[in-house]
Amino acid sequence: MRLPSLTRPRSLAGQLFAMQAVLIAVVVAGYALFTYVSDRRQAEDAAARQATAVARSIADSPAVRAAIRTPDPTAPLQPYALKVTRDANVDFVTIMSPDGIRWTHPDPRQIGKRFLGTTAPARAGRTFTETYTGTLGPSVRAVTPVTDGGRIVGLVSAGITVDRISERLQDQVTALLGVAGGALLLGAVGTYVVNARLRRHTHNMNAAELSRMHDYHQAALHAVREGLLMLDGQYRVALINDGGRELLGVGVGEEDEVVGRSVAGLGLPAPLTGALLSSRPRVDEVHPTASRVLVVNTSPVSGGERRGTVVTLRDVTELQSLMGELDTERGFSQALRSQAHEAANRLHTVVSLIELGRCEEAVEFATAELELAQALTDQVVAAVGEPVLAALLLGKTAQANERGVELVVSPDSRLDDGLLAGGPPARDLVTILGNLIDNAVDAAQGSARARVTVTAYAPAAGLVLRVADTGPGVEPGHADLVFQRGFTTKPAGPGGRGLGLALVRQAVTRHEGTLTVTDAAPEGGAVFEVRLPLRPAPVAAEGGAG
Repeated sequence: MRLPSLTRPRSLAGQLFAMQAVLIAVVVAGYALFTYVSDRRQAEDAAARQATAVARSIADSPAVRAAIRTPDPTAPLQPYALKVTRDANVDFVTIMSPDGIRWTHPDPRQIGKRFLGTTAPARAGRTFTETYTGTLGPSVRAVTPVTDGGRIVGLVSAGITVDRISERLQDQVTALLGVAGGALLLGAVGTYVVNARLRRHTHNMNAAELSRMHDYHQAALHAVREGLLMLDGQYRVALINDGGRELLGVGVGEEDEVVGRSVAGLGLPAPLTGALLSSRPRVDEVHPTASRVLVVNTSPVSGGERRGTVVTLRDVTELQSLMGELDTERGFSQALRSQAHEAANRLHTVVSLIELGRCEEAVEFATAELELAQALTDQVVAAVGEPVLAALLLGKTAQANERGVELVVSPDSRLDDGLLAGGPPARDLVTILGNLIDNAVDAAQGSARARVTVTAYAPAAGLVLRVADTGPGVEPGHADLVFQRGFTTKPAGPGGRGLGLALVRQAVTRHEGTLTVTDAAPEGGAVFEVRLPLRPAPVAAEGGAG
């Protein structure tokens, strides 16, 4: 069984078109009616003025007064009245006695009969006009007295029929209807064009669908945990959700402060601002802010012209930290693999010496290797008792050694175990020190005396981490640029360059520390120094049984 389809509500554009068409039709019809009534009133007023002028001119004629004095006024007045009727373009001229008995009339049969209409004001000596239905039908007429020596000797009435007035209005009405029809047609065409454009913009949806879509849009916008940012063609913020405000750290708790502002005025880091202002799409670009690491994707809004950009933001701060730790662990494993390889070579050497009967030389060789490895471990552990940093330094030492760089811990270093209990988390310390060492090893590799010196100590209420290298150093103009995401003086690697020092500055800023870079004199190279505040570690409360 086939169910009958429900009629879809008219689209918003269709509803507006119907409403506007009806409104235009009502306005045009009202204007036409008003114009017709106004023109008819003007035509009646003009007819009244014309009739008054004709009646007065007849009443003032000496020939009319002389004819009235004759025994038979009709004989001279009837031809005169007919001639004036033709020449003055009126429908009738009636000359009558003061009592209203007609002496003239367009219809000779009406002569001698009483005039149909009001005559009292004229008998009182006053000219007046009225619309009255007489023998010729409804007419606009004027009645005026004929005086002779101060005495009223007759009355004159001149008039124009309403039919004649209507005929005069016919041409005006025809022109009016043409203008009204043209206005209605023009309004309908204009309304259709406007609503066709509106239909394209609203995708032919009705008001209920638009309202429902807006509700869904608002709900989805606030439900998405990722940051969503929409920019218009002038790179102003057109829309931003709660996640975007939180990730960018702008306008949190303020509804409309960010919307309408330019991206360049949001106070974001320069590399991130550049990515948002770029006209080309960006895919999975990593950008650190003051407290987060964001993955940024941008896509221009299609439509044949630059309408704006859609930006999505993902917070990968924790992921980036875990990746840093993973890289450190990967470095440890590579160092252990290399050391295992070297240990196997040394073990083969010891076994070969024993097989050759040179036991004393075998013992001496093995003991020397053990003492060298133990001395390195003792040096690092004695200087840095904090286990995470000690393990990091041992692993980085092996990695640097493989790349031909000597990594040493300065004799000034002193970090006892438990001293950093009130300081930054171990994860952030690994991010800071690990990236500084990696950067220093990259810079020192290939130099005449490839060395990286690490200094770590904790003065009063603070932690100092200093990494010096023997590389080419940092140009004075690049002292601040080296900490920006994407800046590097080295060739781009498979994983990208210019992110490590940006992550270092982010972690230092998050813990309210300072990060500086200076030249290493006299050996050359660069010195990166980090100072982080330390808070007193909580002391366990002492207690006992009473």
